Amino acid sequence: MPNLREQLQQLFEGRVCLMGLGNVDYGDDGFGVRLAEEFKSEVRSPKSEGNPKSESRSEEEGSSCSDFGFRISDFRLRSHVIQVIIAGTTPEHFVGRVADESFDHLIFLDAVEFGGAPGSVVLLNSDEMAARYPQVSTHKISLGLLAKWAEANGTSKAWVLGVQPESLKPGGELTPAVRATLELLLELARDISLEVMA
Repeated sequence: MPNLREQLQQLFEGRVCLMGLGNVDYGDDGFGVRLAEEFKSEVRSPKSEGNPKSESRSEEEGSSCSDFGFRISDFRLRSHVIQVIIAGTTPEHFVGRVADESFDHLIFLDAVEFGGAPGSVVLLNSDEMAARYPQVSTHKISLGLLAKWAEANGTSKAWVLGVQPESLKPGGELTPAVRATLELLLELARDISLEVMA
């Protein structure tokens, strides 16, 4: 069975959309939004001097806009396109657009309850999401329904990269366990991004 690194390497091929979900006012529920924000910042920062493609997208290569008060950014890693959407608690405002654009992979970033230790990570496909999360969630529409909607175009595959939250109490900070997982995932994503650009 492939490990998380190998799975993410495969998912980062082609045209990819990362969608950060959650409410940053409720502790670990903000994980998906925080990860999307920091991943976007990491990929767009000049980490590899001498390699212009490792920096942010140029005006010709990408775009940035704001819909419903949330941020959408996209950039290129050579022939690979990664779009980051900060959807917060209203992913339904964006999933239709993502489906229309026929990304190869849509990866929801979210805090999800799956019975693991706080900070544990799970990567699920759309069928697994539908089975585990058929109900309405903190972002109104369940992950399973969002995944099926995104895949309705027949070309995109939806996934969730989720973390087990420790606390959903009011407050803007992630718990130490979830913050540590976020940092590990950023490091992993940075390494994969650099490999994609090589």
